[in-house]
Amino acid sequence: MRFVQDIPHPHFRIGLYAWNGKYIVKIEAGPYEQTYKINEMDMVDPTAVHQMLDEPFLDRVTKRFGEMDTDWQEAGNRHDVF
Repeated sequence: MRFVQDIPHPHFRIGLYAWNGKYIVKIEAGPYEQTYKINEMDMVDPTAVHQMLDEPFLDRVTKRFGEMDTDWQEAGNRHDVF
């Protein structure tokens, strides 16, 4: 996987990578990560990814991170891990 660029954001670590004919957008928050793959042929300019990372999309990402944390905590509690 080849690193293309970091995409600045105040709450997440966002990285753009290229691998196997796809752009990969990795969004990290604490111990959680969301990954999105985009076919390179569907995107002429990788900087267009910035446009896709708009407020409505990142609001959903934030919500999903919260759901991921809830799921993880509940699983740990069910098994007396935490």
